[in-house]
Amino acid sequence: MDPFANPFTPGAGTTPPELAGRQDVLDSARVSLRRAVAGKNARHMMLLGLRGTGKTALLNAIERVALEERHLVTRLEAPEGKPLAEMLATGIRKVLRSLSTVEAAKDLAAQGLGVLKSLASTVKKLSAFGASIEVDAVPGEADSGDLENDLPDAFAAVGRAAAAAGKGWTLLIDEVQYLERADLSALIVALHRMNQVQAPVVFVGAGLPQVARLAGDAKSYAERLFAYPEIGALDPDAARLAIRKPIEDEGASIGAAALDAIAKGTQGYPFYLQAWGSEVWDQAEGPSVDMSDALNAQRRALEALDDGFFKVRTDRLTPTEMAFVRAMADLGDGPYPIAEVAAALGKSLGSLGPTRANIIAKGMIYSSGHGVLDFTVPLFADHLRRQRAGPA
Repeated sequence: MDPFANPFTPGAGTTPPELAGRQDVLDSARVSLRRAVAGKNARHMMLLGLRGTGKTALLNAIERVALEERHLVTRLEAPEGKPLAEMLATGIRKVLRSLSTVEAAKDLAAQGLGVLKSLASTVKKLSAFGASIEVDAVPGEADSGDLENDLPDAFAAVGRAAAAAGKGWTLLIDEVQYLERADLSALIVALHRMNQVQAPVVFVGAGLPQVARLAGDAKSYAERLFAYPEIGALDPDAARLAIRKPIEDEGASIGAAALDAIAKGTQGYPFYLQAWGSEVWDQAEGPSVDMSDALNAQRRALEALDDGFFKVRTDRLTPTEMAFVRAMADLGDGPYPIAEVAAALGKSLGSLGPTRANIIAKGMIYSSGHGVLDFTVPLFADHLRRQRAGPA
């Protein structure tokens, strides 16, 4: 079929043509966003899932909902090692300047910029940024040098201005697991304070499954502060819809057997559905996709994933780290007790600590429970076993 008309989007964080199986999360987000603008308590949300499950695409959709619900939006991705205050400063200033154009919020927005300037004065790398804010700092606000004390002041200033304007502020942060513990703790304290004063501030974060534990370790009340929807594989009906509807929207069709084969082969994971869908569209003569098209697409999709998506990850591992993850994969599908991995490698548990920590830091595996590991990428164990077996 015509590659130009291919509706599928197998890219990092790209929005699929049909966001199947996520309506309940979007509905929950809309309720929180609407409640915030109405001056009611709103539940913050932390989207948890492996790589390729569509968390970033879901954040994109929530951003659109937030704009529909009269929210100003700050969108961040947490890179490794960058302090939260540095990431937030530009976004908060942009929101406050936007609010300053609303007559009812003008003075409070200016006051908020003064609070932001106070915060910037306590962060060495923000000194030039603070100097660029053309209002005076507000003494006693956000100037203690302790982010856990100062960030709630900055958030509250944004909240007051937003409320005066009849709007809300939504903060979206992707890759939350990369936040430093002190920064995550400060963020949780600030959001807790926003709930206490019923400020129109809503947070939605996304990250790997360990984020729930990291948040709980940072502040015990985090389990009550956030909803933690699990963003995982789609159920079979949603997986089939994610393939069928984009094909039909382009005037083509797909047989039931082919549709079932794609849903089964991808195990319902959104990124793989897009990869399979893109291949089946390009390979099929059309206008109908049949079983042979689906099987051919599966072979080509796996080859492309092995040579790209998966290879990028294995290329980052040292030989010792590669032996570790291969030992995991050889045990079958996860989760994997660390004791069993150690036994497979013929090593003691204690000797594996540094290697395990390095692989976790590289984002390849995570601790899915006490003494248990798993891969952060779905079907990664299958890839490792294919590479071990060699060409068919």
